[in-house]
Amino acid sequence: MMKMNPLGRTGIEVSEFCLGTMTFGTQTDQPEAFAQIDMSLDAGINLVDAAEMYPVNPMGPETQGRTEEIIGNWFETTGRRADMVLATKHSGAGLAHVRNGAPISSQTIPEAIEGSLKRLKTDYIDLYQFHWPNRGSYMFRQNWRFDPSKQNRAETIAHMEDALGALQLEVEKGRIRAFGLSNDSAWGTAQWLQIAEAEGGPRVASVQNEYSLLCRLYDTDMAEMSMNEEVGLLAFSPLAAGLLTGKYQDGAIPAGSRRSIVDNLGGRVNPRTFAAVDAYLAIARKHDLDPIHMAMAFTVQRPFMCSSIFGATRLAQLEHILNGADLRLSDDVLAEIDAAHQAHPMPF
Repeated sequence: MMKMNPLGRTGIEVSEFCLGTMTFGTQTDQPEAFAQIDMSLDAGINLVDAAEMYPVNPMGPETQGRTEEIIGNWFETTGRRADMVLATKHSGAGLAHVRNGAPISSQTIPEAIEGSLKRLKTDYIDLYQFHWPNRGSYMFRQNWRFDPSKQNRAETIAHMEDALGALQLEVEKGRIRAFGLSNDSAWGTAQWLQIAEAEGGPRVASVQNEYSLLCRLYDTDMAEMSMNEEVGLLAFSPLAAGLLTGKYQDGAIPAGSRRSIVDNLGGRVNPRTFAAVDAYLAIARKHDLDPIHMAMAFTVQRPFMCSSIFGATRLAQLEHILNGADLRLSDDVLAEIDAAHQAHPMPF
């Protein structure tokens, strides 16, 4: 049975596995997407994550919003809106084909929510997330040259106060139930929490950041914040964009795979990456574990984890992931994983 975890202090319970939908409408067509949602819910998953900018691979104005439309069509077809905890996201500054790249503000929030609700054919969103912060982020390989010295603290705090006021109105209208961040930092999350406590507005329930065997930025400051503030991690790319499956080793690029469309997998591909993957594949072989199941189990066993968001282009991939949902790694395996991490820290 799928383990359930609290979504912050909201009272909402979510499954430790979450179905990611960013390929719905490009690599994954509507019938396949419907089948994936059905299979996930049948397996005990109740959390489904989307975004107004999805789908990706490729991403552009001609496809923007199609993922939410497919989920909305599933609601309309099945009538099962109450069976799903639905998460979606408000795009941030710089994405020209979404509201002309406007930054998040009290003006964009109601407009973005209205657009998502129409596409999703629902009157409420369970978890509404800011996709990336206005001030910038060190996520997506920007950590190597991250420079916060150009940030303006007063502007950031004023923006947070403004946005929380708008979000509170949406909570009161019943259009959103909870608020989450994505691609944010310990300092940023702490400010959102402090302002909500002092001035009102929805308290941050979760942070959606990248986390996997190959990307463990969350392990220090963010983990401490999560544990002390009851703000769980929604981990994206727990399979490191497919690298941890082993399918890209030795130069392989399977037809129809993400790497056949995005060659460097968002900056994740370099020689150090493949050496690190080899180390984790060796641990899986030694202990007779499927590497996909091992990678997913590692994420959900982290004490700060709320839910681990995986994507599957095809139904067979989803079925394979779900077959390992009950796996728990032994202390010996976890110790070997930590040793591999020390030998291959942050390969990308």
